[in-house]
Amino acid sequence: MYTLSENCPRADACVRNGNGLIHIKHLTDKEGLYGHGRMFAHITVDPGCSIGYHDHQHETEFYYILKGEAVFQDDDKEVLLHAGDIGATGYGHSHGLINRTEEPVELIALIVME
Repeated sequence: MYTLSENCPRADACVRNGNGLIHIKHLTDKEGLYGHGRMFAHITVDPGCSIGYHDHQHETEFYYILKGEAVFQDDDKEVLLHAGDIGATGYGHSHGLINRTEEPVELIALIVME
């Protein structure tokens, strides 16, 4: 299986009641994850924007930071993530992501099922 970049669906959305619009490039769909996940996407979070704080039940979401610096809300604490860092949340835990810088943050988001 392969997917050409120009065939990847793109969307701008307010994610989980976060601030501003998040730019999403879906790298595959549920079928492309062969029943093991529900999202695999390249996400851009513009300055001042965020992915709202939310929980995950029966799944785990990974954020792999490609570019920039983001505040990762990990349950009750905030951690600064930089390019090459990973934030993961699942099984009843909560997270969010905030861009408090003047540069866009780019990341790969992957949600895998229990």
